[in-house]
Amino acid sequence: MSLEKINIRNSVLVLMILLAAAARFIHLDNQNFWANFTPVGAVSLFGGAYFTDKKKAYLVPLLTLFLSDLLINYLYFHHFAWFYVGSVWIYVSFALMVYIGTLIPKINVANVALASLASVLVHWLLTDIDPWLYGTLYDKSFVGYFQSLFAAIPFERSLLLGNFVYGFILFGGFELAKRKFPVLNTNALRRDVACNVSTIN
Repeated sequence: MSLEKINIRNSVLVLMILLAAAARFIHLDNQNFWANFTPVGAVSLFGGAYFTDKKKAYLVPLLTLFLSDLLINYLYFHHFAWFYVGSVWIYVSFALMVYIGTLIPKINVANVALASLASVLVHWLLTDIDPWLYGTLYDKSFVGYFQSLFAAIPFERSLLLGNFVYGFILFGGFELAKRKFPVLNTNALRRDVACNVSTIN
C-alpha cells in the first residue's frame, strides 16, 4: 500500500512540474518582454523540496528543462538544438537549484522565498561566466565579469519574479493538496512503511 501511495505522490509532483513547465510556451511571440520570467527555477526548487527519492528530484526537473528547451528552440528558431551557447552553466545552475530545494528545512513562505533568492544568485553568478569568458562584449578581467553581471540584472530580476510567482503556485498548491489528500503527505507514507515493517517482524 505504501508503494502505491508513493507512486501517487510522485505522479502528482511530476504532473505539477509538467504543467508549470508548459508555461514556458505562453509568450514565445514576445521573448524580449518576458525573457527569463520562467517557471524552471521554481520547478527545480519544488522538485528538490518534495521528491523523497533524490535521483528523481534531479532527473525530473532537469529532464523537463531539457525537453522544453528542445521544443522552444524548434518553435522559436525552427530547428532542434540539443545544446546551445552557455547551456552547461545553465544546467549546472539549475542542478544547484534542485540542491537548494533539498536544503529547505520546512516549507513556509520565508524559507521558500530565501531559497528563491539563493537560487537566483547562483544562476546569476554562473550563467554570466559564458558571455564573459567566451563572448566579445566584455573584457576578460574581473571588471568585465562584473560588467556582465550588471548587464544581466534585468534578466535575473525576471527570474526572481518567476520564482516567486510559480513558487507560490507550486509550493502553495501542493501544500493545500496535502491537507485535502493525506496520501500526498510523506509523514503518512513513513507511518505506512513502519507499520508494514512491524507486521513483517
